[in-house]
Amino acid sequence: MMIADQILVKKMNQKVLLNEIVSNSPISRARLSEITGLNKSTVSSQVNTLIEKKLIFEIGQGQSSGGRKPVMLVFNKNAGYSISIDIGVDSINGILTDLKGNIVVDQYHRLEKPSLDNNKDILFSMIKELSSQIPESPYGLIGIGVCVPGLVSTEQKVIFTPNIDWNYQLDLKADIEKEFQVPVFIENEANAGAYGEKVFGAAKNYENLIYVSVGTGIGIGIVINHDIYRGVNGFAGEMGHLTIDYNGLKCSCGNKGCWELYASEKALLHTFQQNNRVTSSQELINLANQNDPDILMGLQNFGFYLGIGLTSIINTFNPQVVIIRNDIVEALPMVMNSIRNSISSRNNDQFSNNQELFLSSLGKNAPALGTSSIVIEHFLEMFTA
Repeated sequence: MMIADQILVKKMNQKVLLNEIVSNSPISRARLSEITGLNKSTVSSQVNTLIEKKLIFEIGQGQSSGGRKPVMLVFNKNAGYSISIDIGVDSINGILTDLKGNIVVDQYHRLEKPSLDNNKDILFSMIKELSSQIPESPYGLIGIGVCVPGLVSTEQKVIFTPNIDWNYQLDLKADIEKEFQVPVFIENEANAGAYGEKVFGAAKNYENLIYVSVGTGIGIGIVINHDIYRGVNGFAGEMGHLTIDYNGLKCSCGNKGCWELYASEKALLHTFQQNNRVTSSQELINLANQNDPDILMGLQNFGFYLGIGLTSIINTFNPQVVIIRNDIVEALPMVMNSIRNSISSRNNDQFSNNQELFLSSLGKNAPALGTSSIVIEHFLEMFTA
């Protein structure tokens, strides 16, 4: 029992030290001892173990406050690499990152049909192509993350994708693990985007946030006390199907009057596609920049309906920050102004003034970077668990 306890303590100390080096490198052994409260011999022993594992390395000497200059320690971000794939309704986005989340290679593939059965070969081909571009490293490919626009259970099974034809008998996690022989993590796209912004993006300094992904549908990612909130079965955040019109249109989820039927990018484009005004979000952005009155009115309504749903979310979760991810909102400040006005007109000032409203800082890469961070965290936990 005593030996087991000692091993556990060593693992815990190693984890604390590694986390500090990842966050604060370059850093000296002496500084690590000060920050963590661990004695210098413990720090030295565990640092040597991490060096042997090639997770950290020594660089040149740092500045001295008197006496011998300290040797500085740096996290080895090139010890291994992660692949992350964001499966969208009409595209697949893939990235290869180092252990600090820096994108080394990215790939994008436009999809002709929103069907995984038709596009599974494209998915596997993209993973193989990204794998072939991994630089020489001690651990190579450490894992693969995949995010999808739909319900993902706590067992990482895809349960429902309202906008993609998906074979629900397919065990995507098991199939990818069998093919590539590394850990695989399946996550909801909005959850992944929220975590990406929390770890690498606009929400680094926030504990509680809401991430709003506006595309063909609307997905919500929730982070509470630094962690993704998934709910009991993993389905939390499906607020694109919040009812805002009890007698409204029928939604693919089976409900009526869902928020995403009025405030998604698909709904906005459908308004103008009916009279052949626009065929893409970029065309709409171009016309807005030319001050087309019909387009500007449609965008005001777009922001208005987004604000209606966001008001309920803000009142429910009281987050520190709400982050919106959408190409149109990011390109046209007038839409964000419309969202703000819609929220403030429906909320007590005490509610509307107590949280920030940001655009995504990671753009289309937010979900892929979120799954990348999940893969990296799992990899580093293996050395300290």
